[in-house]
Amino acid sequence: MDFELILLILFLLSGGFWLADYFYFYKKRVAGADRPVWLEYTAGFFPVIFIVFVIRSFLFEPFNIPSGSMIPTLRIGDLILVSKFEYGLRLPVLNSKVVNVNSPQRGDVAVFRWPKDDSLDYIKRVVGLPGDVVEYKEKSIIINGKSMERVRTADYLDPTTYKVSNQFEEKLGDHEFKVLNDIQAAEIYLVDRIKPKNSCKRVLGGISCTVPKNHYFVLGDNRDNSSDSRYWGFVPESNLVGKAFLIWFNFGDVISGRFNRLGLLE
Repeated sequence: MDFELILLILFLLSGGFWLADYFYFYKKRVAGADRPVWLEYTAGFFPVIFIVFVIRSFLFEPFNIPSGSMIPTLRIGDLILVSKFEYGLRLPVLNSKVVNVNSPQRGDVAVFRWPKDDSLDYIKRVVGLPGDVVEYKEKSIIINGKSMERVRTADYLDPTTYKVSNQFEEKLGDHEFKVLNDIQAAEIYLVDRIKPKNSCKRVLGGISCTVPKNHYFVLGDNRDNSSDSRYWGFVPESNLVGKAFLIWFNFGDVISGRFNRLGLLE
């Protein structure tokens, strides 16, 4: 049972006891008498649970980064905040959208439920929008026939593993960010496993995909160490959770005195 469902159950139970107390039990109590213990530990917690429920379900949700697929933008152990209303308000647990707000933009860092197992949350960068033809060839991105800006910068030294990787600056839409690529790393694409079938094909030097309606093509910033749309396909719009916008803590960075990474995401 996930936290979202537990929170919904607590919200409904405590809210039910709060309403019962307000409309019935309160009137039966002697003036000035305290709530009985069983009501104090049910109805009494409703205001706090209500606030947490609204913030967590409709506004912001904290996430922990468990893997290195988004290095150098996000590192293992980063604690981030995700705006849950950025891509529309959704009903908790059911995940059905009730209010349209914005759609993902090229370059957004998005959190979504993994299409192959929606109990898992993934975080990647949005590269292709519905209807786009996205090619990933020789480590570069081509969208609708246009190559995305990409400039080699100083190599990246991982502060934890001390591994050195080739680093590039890229630009997608209004977002400028850095990515890692191992120029020597081989790439194998099993396009037959990507759904819907025939949406991707092998091309000289890489892969070409046509993004279906209401779907998105996503990549990790650590390009040669990321499980993403090149390998399992597209993210349905219904799987979107929200847009990551803030790194608010990383224990390792704080211990090492590195505070420059904390703040808004590119």
